[in-house]
Amino acid sequence: MRELINEALYHAERANTELHDLVHGILPASLSQGGLRTGLASLIDDMTIPVHLDLDVSRLPAETETTAYFVIAEALTNVVKHAGATQARVRIHLDGDVLSVEVGDDGRGGADPANGSGLIGLSDRVEAADGTLIITSATGRGTTLRAALPLPRSLGAP
Repeated sequence: MRELINEALYHAERANTELHDLVHGILPASLSQGGLRTGLASLIDDMTIPVHLDLDVSRLPAETETTAYFVIAEALTNVVKHAGATQARVRIHLDGDVLSVEVGDDGRGGADPANGSGLIGLSDRVEAADGTLIITSATGRGTTLRAALPLPRSLGAP
Protein backbone atom coordinates (compact mmCIF):
# COMPACT_ATOMS: atom_id res chain seq x y z
CA MET A 1 0.00 0.00 0.00
CA ARG A 2 2.83 2.38 0.89
CA GLU A 3 4.42 1.75 -2.52
CA LEU A 4 1.16 2.63 -4.31
CA ILE A 5 0.77 5.82 -2.28
CA ASN A 6 4.36 6.84 -3.03
CA GLU A 7 3.84 6.17 -6.74
CA ALA A 8 0.60 8.18 -6.75
CA LEU A 9 2.33 11.06 -4.99
CA TYR A 10 5.20 10.92 -7.47
CA HIS A 11 2.80 11.11 -10.43
CA ALA A 12 0.79 13.93 -8.86
CA GLU A 13 3.93 15.97 -8.20
CA ARG A 14 5.24 15.31 -11.71
CA ALA A 15 1.89 16.26 -13.28
CA ASN A 16 1.85 19.45 -11.24
CA THR A 17 5.37 20.34 -12.41
CA GLU A 18 4.53 19.58 -16.05
CA LEU A 19 1.34 21.64 -15.83
CA HIS A 20 3.26 24.52 -14.28
CA ASP A 21 5.87 24.37 -17.06
CA LEU A 22 3.19 24.19 -19.74
CA VAL A 23 1.18 27.08 -18.33
CA HIS A 24 4.25 29.27 -18.11
CA GLY A 25 5.67 28.18 -21.45
CA ILE A 26 8.90 27.08 -19.83
CA LEU A 27 10.90 24.30 -21.36
CA PRO A 28 12.76 21.97 -19.06
CA ALA A 29 16.19 23.48 -18.44
CA SER A 30 17.87 20.24 -19.46
CA LEU A 31 16.21 20.46 -22.90
CA SER A 32 16.78 24.15 -23.57
CA GLN A 33 20.39 24.08 -22.38
CA GLY A 34 21.56 20.63 -23.45
CA GLY A 35 19.30 19.68 -26.32
CA LEU A 36 17.21 16.59 -26.91
CA ARG A 37 19.79 14.09 -25.61
CA THR A 38 20.19 15.87 -22.27
CA GLY A 39 16.47 16.58 -21.93
CA LEU A 40 15.54 12.97 -22.56
CA ALA A 41 18.25 11.65 -20.25
CA SER A 42 16.78 13.78 -17.46
CA LEU A 43 13.24 12.65 -18.30
CA ILE A 44 14.20 8.97 -18.40
CA ASP A 45 16.03 9.24 -15.07
CA ASP A 46 12.66 10.08 -13.50
CA MET A 47 10.80 7.11 -14.99
CA THR A 48 9.59 4.31 -12.73
CA ILE A 49 10.40 1.62 -15.32
CA PRO A 50 13.62 1.07 -17.29
CA VAL A 51 13.73 2.98 -20.58
CA HIS A 52 16.33 2.21 -23.24
CA LEU A 53 17.31 5.30 -25.25
CA ASP A 54 18.74 4.96 -28.76
CA LEU A 55 19.42 8.44 -30.08
CA ASP A 56 21.87 9.10 -32.90
CA VAL A 57 21.28 12.78 -33.68
CA SER A 58 23.06 15.92 -32.58
CA ARG A 59 21.39 19.26 -31.92
CA LEU A 60 18.34 20.05 -34.01
CA PRO A 61 16.21 23.17 -34.47
CA ALA A 62 14.64 24.13 -31.14
CA GLU A 63 11.05 23.64 -32.35
CA THR A 64 11.84 20.10 -33.53
CA GLU A 65 13.59 19.20 -30.27
CA THR A 66 10.71 20.64 -28.27
CA THR A 67 8.04 18.75 -30.21
CA ALA A 68 10.00 15.49 -30.04
CA TYR A 69 10.61 15.92 -26.31
CA PHE A 70 6.96 16.51 -25.43
CA VAL A 71 5.75 13.69 -27.69
CA ILE A 72 8.18 11.31 -25.96
CA ALA A 73 7.33 12.63 -22.50
CA GLU A 74 3.59 12.15 -23.06
CA ALA A 75 4.10 8.72 -24.62
CA LEU A 76 6.24 7.56 -21.69
CA THR A 77 3.74 8.96 -19.21
CA ASN A 78 1.04 6.90 -20.95
CA VAL A 79 3.28 3.82 -20.77
CA VAL A 80 3.71 4.20 -17.02
CA LYS A 81 0.07 5.08 -16.33
CA HIS A 82 -1.78 2.72 -18.65
CA ALA A 83 0.36 0.01 -20.25
CA GLY A 84 1.35 -2.18 -17.33
CA ALA A 85 4.77 -2.35 -18.99
CA THR A 86 7.99 -3.55 -17.39
CA GLN A 87 10.19 -1.59 -19.80
CA ALA A 88 10.09 0.90 -22.65
CA ARG A 89 12.33 2.00 -25.48
CA VAL A 90 12.85 5.29 -27.28
CA ARG A 91 14.52 5.40 -30.69
CA ILE A 92 15.32 8.64 -32.46
CA HIS A 93 17.11 9.06 -35.76
CA LEU A 94 17.29 11.48 -38.63
CA ASP A 95 16.17 10.25 -42.03
CA GLY A 96 17.11 13.04 -44.44
CA ASP A 97 15.13 16.07 -43.27
CA VAL A 98 12.69 14.08 -41.11
CA LEU A 99 13.21 13.22 -37.46
CA SER A 100 11.86 9.74 -36.70
CA VAL A 101 10.72 9.17 -33.12
CA GLU A 102 9.61 5.79 -31.83
CA VAL A 103 8.40 4.96 -28.34
CA GLY A 104 7.50 1.36 -27.57
CA ASP A 105 6.69 -0.78 -24.56
CA ASP A 106 6.12 -4.39 -23.56
CA GLY A 107 2.78 -3.68 -21.92
CA ARG A 108 -0.76 -4.91 -22.44
CA GLY A 109 -1.41 -3.03 -25.70
CA GLY A 110 -4.87 -2.12 -26.86
CA ALA A 111 -4.28 1.65 -26.89
CA ASP A 112 -6.95 3.34 -28.99
CA PRO A 113 -7.04 7.09 -29.73
CA ALA A 114 -10.81 6.80 -30.31
CA ASN A 115 -11.29 6.14 -26.59
CA GLY A 116 -10.57 9.78 -25.76
CA SER A 117 -7.11 9.14 -24.38
CA GLY A 118 -4.08 11.40 -24.40
CA LEU A 119 -3.21 9.87 -27.74
CA ILE A 120 -5.44 12.45 -29.43
CA GLY A 121 -3.35 15.21 -27.88
CA LEU A 122 -0.19 13.52 -29.12
CA SER A 123 -1.63 13.33 -32.61
CA ASP A 124 -2.57 17.01 -32.49
CA ARG A 125 0.94 17.99 -31.35
CA VAL A 126 2.57 16.01 -34.17
CA GLU A 127 0.15 17.37 -36.78
CA ALA A 128 0.84 20.93 -35.60
CA ALA A 129 4.48 20.30 -36.54
CA ASP A 130 3.39 19.04 -40.00
CA GLY A 131 4.30 15.51 -38.94
CA THR A 132 2.60 12.15 -38.92
CA LEU A 133 1.84 9.77 -36.10
CA ILE A 134 1.23 6.02 -36.33
CA ILE A 135 0.18 3.97 -33.31
CA THR A 136 0.43 0.18 -33.32
CA SER A 137 -1.10 -1.46 -30.28
CA ALA A 138 -2.24 -5.06 -30.55
CA THR A 139 -3.72 -6.42 -27.34
CA GLY A 140 -1.09 -8.36 -25.41
CA ARG A 141 1.78 -7.12 -27.58
CA GLY A 142 2.55 -3.67 -26.22
CA THR A 143 2.25 -0.35 -27.97
CA THR A 144 4.54 1.37 -30.43
CA LEU A 145 4.14 5.01 -31.34
CA ARG A 146 5.99 6.33 -34.41
CA ALA A 147 6.18 10.04 -35.18
CA ALA A 148 7.78 11.57 -38.26
CA LEU A 149 8.66 15.22 -37.70
CA PRO A 150 9.95 17.19 -40.70
CA LEU A 151 12.71 19.63 -39.88
CA PRO A 152 11.72 23.25 -40.51
CA ARG A 153 13.02 24.76 -43.73
CA SER A 154 15.80 27.28 -43.37
CA LEU A 155 14.90 30.87 -44.05
CA GLY A 156 15.46 31.54 -47.71
CA ALA A 157 15.39 27.86 -48.69
CA PRO A 158 13.36 27.03 -51.81
